[in-house]
Amino acid sequence: MTINPPDLCRRRGDYGIDGDFRVIPARWQAMIAAAIVAALIALTVRNIAAGAVVGAVVTGSLTLGLVLFQGSYLYTTRVGKFEVWSRLLTDLRLRGDEQVLDLGCGRGALLLMAAELLPRGRAVGIDLWLADQTGNSPEAARRNAEREGVAERVELETGDITQLPFADNTFDLIVSNLVLHNIPSPADRRAAIDEAVRVLRPGGRLAIADLMATNGYRARLHELGLTDVRRRNLGWRMWWGCPLFPTRLVTATKKI
Repeated sequence: MTINPPDLCRRRGDYGIDGDFRVIPARWQAMIAAAIVAALIALTVRNIAAGAVVGAVVTGSLTLGLVLFQGSYLYTTRVGKFEVWSRLLTDLRLRGDEQVLDLGCGRGALLLMAAELLPRGRAVGIDLWLADQTGNSPEAARRNAEREGVAERVELETGDITQLPFADNTFDLIVSNLVLHNIPSPADRRAAIDEAVRVLRPGGRLAIADLMATNGYRARLHELGLTDVRRRNLGWRMWWGCPLFPTRLVTATKKI
């Protein structure tokens, strides 16, 4: 029996901002971006006052482009990804008793959306809790699980997705959002795909969204014998600043 899903876009938790903050903290990055925009605005005003039409057009266009880029990025990380994954999870027509694994769960954005669809199931998140998201930590994920009212059906693990600490054929569904590209080695990304397939039950489904290397994920899933392997662009709601940085989804099913 399928369940009538809740409104997954209505979130109560705090899921931070996605990005690479290992070298430059998020606050500094925001200050730098704001300073660049302010400088471009000032230069545009100066060009207008001086009658430098071409210069005003150039600096004005750069300002507008940067503002739109930042706006698109913030929309995706704060709104767009929830809208997209809400639709994706709903379309899976879960029964509600599945075992679901989120690879690189972070603060729980995707993990807890899945957990809301599992009144009789379990959602497991695994992460190394690196600085690829503001405030990323198991404590933040647990707080969000409490706020969303799904703490009793959520488990968190600290671990490497290239060496999953789970038995073969454990999960009915494996999901991941913008995680595998953080693994620098192609061999290790391939190992993460192999591990996901290992712990996926026969008949289980896989849905991995990422910024790059998704053609490689698709090819590896074909090699491993999965069926209905597909790859598609998730559209403007998951552009990271502009159409040049889209998110693509790879889905597949493990043979029974």
